[in-house]
Order: sequence, then structure tokens, then C-alpha cells
Amino acid sequence: MVKAFYAYPSSVADVTQVINATKRILSDTHRDLDLHLWEENDISGRPLTDPIFKGIESADILIADVTAINFNVTFEIGYAIGLGKRVYLTCDSNISRDSTLANKIGIFDTLGYETYTDEITLSELIRAYRSDGGIPIRSIVSPSSPVYVLQTPQSNSAMIAITARIKKARLGYKGYIPTDDARLSAVKAIDDVSSCHGAVIPLLSTEFRDAAVHNIRAAFIAGLAIAMGKVTLVLQPKDGPAPLDVRDLVRTFSSPDDIAGFIATLALDITERFQTDNPLPTTQGNFLAELAIGDSVAENEFQTLGGYYLRTDQYKRASRGEVNIVVGRKGTGKTALFSQLRNEKRSRVHNIVVDLKPEGYQLIRLKEDVLDYLADGAKTHLITALFEYLFYLEICYKVLEKDRERHMRDEHLYEPYRRLREVYDSGSAAEGDFSERLLGLSQQLIAAFKTRFGTTMDQRLTASEVTELIHKRNIRDIRDSLSAYLEFKDSIWVLFDNLDKGWSTHGLTDGDILILRCLIDAARKIQRELQRDGHDFHSVVFVRNDVYQLLVEASADYGKESRAVLDWTDADLLRELLRRRLISNQPIDDTPFDRIWSQICVSHYHGEETSQYLIDRSLMRPRNLIKLLAHCRGFAVGLERTRIEKIDLEKGLRAYSIDLITEADQELTDILGTETDLIYYFIGEGQEFERERLESILIGAEVPAEKIDDVIFFMLYYGFLGVKADDRDPKYIYELEYDMKLLSTIAAKADRLTYILNPAFHPGLNL
Repeated sequence: MVKAFYAYPSSVADVTQVINATKRILSDTHRDLDLHLWEENDISGRPLTDPIFKGIESADILIADVTAINFNVTFEIGYAIGLGKRVYLTCDSNISRDSTLANKIGIFDTLGYETYTDEITLSELIRAYRSDGGIPIRSIVSPSSPVYVLQTPQSNSAMIAITARIKKARLGYKGYIPTDDARLSAVKAIDDVSSCHGAVIPLLSTEFRDAAVHNIRAAFIAGLAIAMGKVTLVLQPKDGPAPLDVRDLVRTFSSPDDIAGFIATLALDITERFQTDNPLPTTQGNFLAELAIGDSVAENEFQTLGGYYLRTDQYKRASRGEVNIVVGRKGTGKTALFSQLRNEKRSRVHNIVVDLKPEGYQLIRLKEDVLDYLADGAKTHLITALFEYLFYLEICYKVLEKDRERHMRDEHLYEPYRRLREVYDSGSAAEGDFSERLLGLSQQLIAAFKTRFGTTMDQRLTASEVTELIHKRNIRDIRDSLSAYLEFKDSIWVLFDNLDKGWSTHGLTDGDILILRCLIDAARKIQRELQRDGHDFHSVVFVRNDVYQLLVEASADYGKESRAVLDWTDADLLRELLRRRLISNQPIDDTPFDRIWSQICVSHYHGEETSQYLIDRSLMRPRNLIKLLAHCRGFAVGLERTRIEKIDLEKGLRAYSIDLITEADQELTDILGTETDLIYYFIGEGQEFERERLESILIGAEVPAEKIDDVIFFMLYYGFLGVKADDRDPKYIYELEYDMKLLSTIAAKADRLTYILNPAFHPGLNL
């Protein structure tokens, strides 16, 4: 016996009468068909959906009358199709039908329907119906678009809030867009919904244009999604329009905050579903506990960094020799790039790589004991000559070290090596590492300067006097011998890091900038000389971007210097950086980020996707992101959890926030020239500040009036504060390509300017 469930609109009396008459005919003449009418499930005091769900589930086929299109019947059509039932649509041709509405909707004619005139013709149609299977439904879910969104015909505040929250939760989505496709194809909708983990379906109030069209589509999609077992969120404003008998399936909102809460719950459910359906193969034991994400400080992971280093475009440009300067803030990866570039070039046996990492105090001593007594021209001449001499000596040292054994076995190298060794030994270089050699040269220079010139201020030295101070032998002998030996080599790379180590943020002196300028000039000069001799020479200086900015301001021509900027602006690149670390101990290295992230961390926190939540609080610095994740992981592993839960995120965020506060306070100490607890004065002060109130907090922290502008500049530069111009979204420095001029211009042009405290600092300041 075939069981059929008949759904139809009770609002059209003629249709109801014909269908009831049809049942009586079939009961007498067609006993192998059990026709069940929806009204027979209308039990007082029970939600309509409960018995109707059971009636459709137990039936072999669904028959639905679409003479008058309504929400309930359309929902039941979608529900039956989602269950895989065979569905037949009927329509009374005697009754005037709003064909315009049906055509706009698009669902029913894409499914197909048959017409009848009375109970006789209708009973003949039903006798021919067979339960031979419904529309095929996909079983494969798309990992890139786990959410289906039915968009409204026109944008409105609710639709904007829905898409914004879904994006915030980093849930990929697809769906029906009325502006791109005027009619909803039933088959396409079935295919799209079946390939997603969940569906978000907003309803429109009746005052909106095309609300009737949209809400019927919504009923169909909702029926499909619920029947397929998808995570389904049907949303409506507080004034309707869902029929009372399906209100239990609908969530009502009054404000965007309500929508955010509903999307937050949906996001968690979908991610759990995805993880259940697509688990990541793991090793025995606690995967999270065994996970190694590396160290946040590049110097501590030189041996392992190569296994998961992200070779960005900046790295590739530096590797091709296209840049002379690598610029970036603290924690953006300058030293990591330095180490990987060095390792790549060293791996080629005929390359010479000179990696120089001085400690700051050698140059500070030189500045205090020599430069302070010289006129500007003499300073430039002296420091440039010192670096030129130093570079040549260091290249010689590296060549001699590299070929110490090889030249004994290679007749072509033997004599050139001995000549180079003789020239090098006759110079001023000492043994030990570079820092020791630099210190030795600096001390010799200081002693020679004081012996010959004393401590008279503003001295102007001649070129020959500078040469006598710097070189014990003519630098030309060193250059010529080295150039001759480099005929046996491929490329020469001089990499200079740590130059600004110990230099305070925005506390640099003219002498510091002079040292950097002279170093770059010396490298340029050597590059010109060696390239003229046919050698492939490259030098790369790694420096903080605030230092570089001051260099540009002091010497306009340096703005044209070829450079790579390491400041990060793309969250997906940071996510890829994390992914490489997370899979570094996995046998398969192409595991998608989302898959492994769902294995180690709860997917959403306060409605936001957790990896994006952490990235947003990292100030877009890799070091901070790694540190923050390490904090969260540490709390989870300490409590023997297999993944990072919400409570671990909260604890990790607080620990990380305190780290940030401490670091910011240290840098403020450099600016103010005295110990300060300024950041802590923001405890309990809220998250938004007008200029007057901000100044009041700074004055309360005993910041001198003349320093207030500098402190606010630092807070904006550091990312501690952002700006909100009028009613626009807050902007932080890392959202504006780290351009302080752009940030300052936005602030200057605002009619109403508000300073916004970065959320990264909220946990540490108990906000």
C-alpha cells in the first residue's frame, strides 16, 4: 500500500472540498492507497509541525496543492523533498491564481505541477502517482562554503547584520542572491542546501517590497534544511511574519545584538558538525599536548624555523636581490627572514654569506667617544669609511674561514688564498666573532682619535686623516686581493641585523640615524665596486620601520631605496603562518588550516571564529600571534584538555594582554625618559575617549604637558589606541598599511574624533 500525505491551504474552501471529496472516492475505489489529509493531524494544543512532521515522514509520497501559495504548504514541500520523498504538486484550474507571484518565486514551476477541475480529475491524477524516489540529494558537503544564506530581495539592516556576523565568524557561505538571479530554481536550491552544513534564512516583514515572494522561498529552504538535518536558523523581526503554527521553528530578533547571538550559536554548531564529519587523523595520545608551534622569538628557533617558515613575497624579493633594506616593526619577522635568507644562500657552496649581528653597545660607545666631537661632514666621512673597511674585512674573514681546508686541495685557490690571508692579517681585524671584532676596531679607533685629536668639539677631519684613523693598510690592497679571490665564487651576500638593537622607539638621536645612513652608503659603495669587477654582490640591512622612517625624514633620497616592508596586513597570511607551524609534525603537509584548527581549538568565541579573534588581537604581528596561541595552549594542556576551550582562551588572552601592557609600558618609558605605569591608568576608564578625557588620564599619570602629543602618537603607532572618525568603524594603524600620516589625516578631518582602546588590552586592564 502506498501512503500519501496531502498538504493544502485551508484558506481556500473550494480546494478543501474537492480534496475531501477526492479522498472519499479513492477510499472506495483505490484501496491500495492510503491518503492522509493534513487537517487530520490538527490536534488542539499541539504545535502543528509536530504531527505534520510525523505524517510526512511516515508517508511514501507528498501531494501538495499550490492553487493558493502559502508558507505552511511550501515548507512541507521542502521538508518532504529534504527527506527524499516523492513530491507531486496539484493546482485547481477553476480558481483564479496569482501567476505573477508564482512566477516571481520560481520554485513551483521548476518542480512542475498538474492541474485538475474537480474531484474526478484529481482522483485520476492521484491514482497515477508512484513512490519511485525523490529528487537526488548530494551527500558531499563543501568545506569552503558550509553555510547557505537566503538573501533578501533588497538589503536591510537585518540582512547586513547577518552577513557581517557570518563573515566575522569566518564561515564561508553561498546561497541565493535575488539581484543576480530573479527566480529561485528548486533543483539548484536543493543542491546548494544539501552541500552545506547549515542554513540561515531571514524572513521579511510584510511592509517590505517582495516580502511575500521572499518568505515563500524562505519556507521552502527552511523545509529542505530541517529535513536534511542541517543546522537551521530561521530569523524574523518581532512583528512577524511567520504563521503561528510554525513559530517554534523561528527565532525572533529585536536588534542586531540578537542576530549576533543567534549566529554565534549557529557557528559553534556548524563547526562541531564539520569536525565530526571530517576528523583529522591524529597521533596516539593528546594531540594538543604533543603539538609544537615553535618559539615566538626567531632567535630561539633557528634550527627548526626552516621546516615551517612562510616564504612571503618580501622574502622572495630579498632572495632575488631586489631589496637593500628589510623594514618591519618588532615582532614582524625581520630576524626570521634574516635567518632563512642566510640559510638559503649558504646552502650553495660557492656563495659567500656574511651575517652580521652586532650588539648595540659597540656603536653606542663609538658614537659617544668619537662622533660627539666631530662636525657633521667629518662624522659622515668617518663612519662611512669605518663600515666600508669593516665590510671588506668581514667578507675576507668569511672567505678565509670557508676555504681554510679547501684551498689546500685546490691548486687554483692556493696562491690567491695565501695573498688574501697576508693582506687580512696585516690589517686591524682580530679573531673572535663579529661583535668582538667590531668592539676591537671601535676601541682602536677611539684610542687613536683621543691620542691625536683630544676632546675638542666640532673637529673637521680631512680624508687622509680619516684614512689614517681607520686603516692601518691601504683599503685598496684589501679590495683588490678580495676581488681577485672572488673570481672563484658565485654570489656575495652581506646581511646586517641587530643594528637598532637597544635603540628606543622614537627615542633615536641624529647620531643613530647617521650610523644607519653611513652603513647603507658604505654597502652601496662596495656593491658598485665589486659589481664593476663582475661580481654578484648584495647587501641587505634589517631595521625597524620607525628607524627607517626617521632615516627617510633626515635624508629624502632614502625614500627611493629598494626595500621590503614586513608589516603584516593580511589575516590569511598570518593564518597560513600558523598552519605551517601546526602541521610541522604531521606526515601530510597540505592539511587545510580550518581542519587542523578545529582539532586543537573551539571554533568560536563570542560569536567570532577563534583564529580570527586571536589575529585581531595580535596587532598583526606574528610574534604576538604565536605568543598568544602558546598562552592559550599552555592553559589547556595544563588541565589535560584535548583542545583549547573558551576558558583557556580567556586565560590566555589575559596573560597575553598583560605581556602587551608590560611591553608598551617599557617603550613609553623610553619616550618619557622615566619609569612610568601609564598604561595601568587606563584600568576602569572604559574603551572610548574624547581627546580631553584622554589628556586627563595622561596628566593623571604625571605625563608632562609637553610630552602628551608624543605619548598619544606612540599609542596610535603602537596600536594601543585606534581612532573613530565620526560614526565610522574604528581604525588601527595596522589597518592603514602602518601609515601614520594617513591615520593622522583621518583624525584631523573628523568632525568628531574618538580614541578607541584596542581590544587586545581589554583583558589585562580588566575591561
